[in-house]
Amino acid sequence: MNILKTFLLMAGLMALFLFIGNVMGGRAGMEYAFLLACGMNLFSYWFSDKMVLAMYRAKEVPETEDTSLVRTVRRLAHKANIPMPRVYIIDSPVPNAFATGRNPRHAAVAATTGILEMLNEHELEGVLGHELSHVTHRDILISTVAATLAGAIMMLRQLAWWGAMFGGAGRSREERGGGLELLVVMIVAPLAATLIQLAISRSREYDADKGGALLTGDPMSLASALGKISVGNAHARIPLTTNPATAHLFICNPLKGEGLMALFSTHPPTSERIRRLEAMAGMGTSAHQAPQVIY
Repeated sequence: MNILKTFLLMAGLMALFLFIGNVMGGRAGMEYAFLLACGMNLFSYWFSDKMVLAMYRAKEVPETEDTSLVRTVRRLAHKANIPMPRVYIIDSPVPNAFATGRNPRHAAVAATTGILEMLNEHELEGVLGHELSHVTHRDILISTVAATLAGAIMMLRQLAWWGAMFGGAGRSREERGGGLELLVVMIVAPLAATLIQLAISRSREYDADKGGALLTGDPMSLASALGKISVGNAHARIPLTTNPATAHLFICNPLKGEGLMALFSTHPPTSERIRRLEAMAGMGTSAHQAPQVIY
């Protein structure tokens, strides 16, 4: 169900992008918008992992190091039938972790020093199982493409604003569309794009929780870890400096969002994620199932 939902949301995001291109430049505008989307997505496909790791000054841990983090990643990667991801540590007391990389052959898992100190061995395994589930289902690529398209829509909104300020270029008012279409491009479309992108991110988080629980065979370890991380983030004296464009990567939202602002959260409510994991545990989810890898 979540896979179908993600597909429909991605299609809606692309349709919105092409609609803006049409309003701004007719058929030619749609073609330029499509080429822009392809170019930005291609760039994200190849370089997003390197950019995000550099952004958080993550330091690679050699695979030969016999640490609990490396051992756990290696064990879960073997169980998931994927190559051993690169392992990184972020020097931050804030408990969090993320996975990145365009596919299972080019994946990386990063954890903060805070999460390594806070969680016990089973809870850390639950977190890493969640992250490797993202890897096996190419969630990082999907979320990155969604974020890139949403960012491109924001950029087109700015171009539309400048076009409106200076009366457009090369097209009459009738050709550019009426005031209502311009209003949609400048206000409604960027808001819709953001909500669609965040809905995609939340949907993938639920699936990664489920996939991670199946991989480790222990939903309650992940549930316990999520509870600790949520409390740790809330009480962190030194917050993790986070770029909002990368917030969707982390296992728990590093940005705060409550009430109406929860609509703009990259993650579902932690309480609901824990409830679903507890339900899985209650149904006797203990089989060590490797998620299907999408290469």
